[in-house]
Amino acid sequence: MAPIIGPPLGGFITSYASWHWIFFINVPLGLAAMALSLRIIPDIREEERRPFDLPGFLATSVAMVSLVSAMEILGDNRPEGWKTLALLGLGIGCMLFSLRHFRRAAWPMVRLDALQVPTFRVTMYGGSLFRASISAVPFLLPLLFQVGFGMDPFHSGLLVLAVFVGNFTIKPATTPLIRWLGFRRLLLINGALNVLSLLACAFLTPQTPVWLILLILFLGGVFRSIQFTGISTLAFADVPSPQMSYANTLFSTASQLAVGLGITLGAIGIRIGEKLSEWLSLSTLPGISFRLSFVFIALICLVGMVDSLKLKADAGSSVSNKEA
Repeated sequence: MAPIIGPPLGGFITSYASWHWIFFINVPLGLAAMALSLRIIPDIREEERRPFDLPGFLATSVAMVSLVSAMEILGDNRPEGWKTLALLGLGIGCMLFSLRHFRRAAWPMVRLDALQVPTFRVTMYGGSLFRASISAVPFLLPLLFQVGFGMDPFHSGLLVLAVFVGNFTIKPATTPLIRWLGFRRLLLINGALNVLSLLACAFLTPQTPVWLILLILFLGGVFRSIQFTGISTLAFADVPSPQMSYANTLFSTASQLAVGLGITLGAIGIRIGEKLSEWLSLSTLPGISFRLSFVFIALICLVGMVDSLKLKADAGSSVSNKEA
């Protein structure tokens, strides 16, 4: 919800106050969140105190920082090849070490046992690609409307708000859809619709009627919400109770990384769009690099959707009440 509400709110603040207030407004919100956390979240402690996994923590931290930094450099106008390769090598090496360490350590920071569960594994791999691709949308749309089409921040944000309306509107119907179609069919059909909604953004122009832009973004929000709910629900459908805590930690971490990676992939998509538009002599078209970036993001979403083909017809039936 926050990534969708952010653009219109940020556009309003930027247009009628100053960009500094975008940061100042987070101070009272953060303090309120801290106060509510202390009041609402129960203080649950495990009876058995486990030692902190320092090697796993350090290896995972270095891997994440290195890989995200390498992806960010790839999004620059002139990426430094040697630095990118060095960071990729360091990140991959540390990631492989951490995975091996988690499997062998007596008290690992994260247990990987839940990855043996097929439904959890699919939502981790294919689901992460979906979350990354969709997370690029709130980053790309304001750039397309403001830089590509010349809109002001406030009106650009109002258009993006249509995605939130779609997200919110479909929520009551998501559970009946899961029960009707089952997880496998839902993720495949709705995944394809997500890809189409991303491709539709590539065909937007300054001359596109506002009502059509709103419709495309609204439907994109609908499909996005259904897929998010389906993946999040399926993830824990078959995970045994003893593994639930570690599975939740692993899933939450992967989700946050995918959101951050989505911004980076969006920037890379813009750079690819710039190169393609020059090569195809399309540079004069308004916002063409941003529009081509949606094609790049749609391809990533498509790859993530293919992973759902590995699901059985009755995957997650204990949750969906759907008979195979």
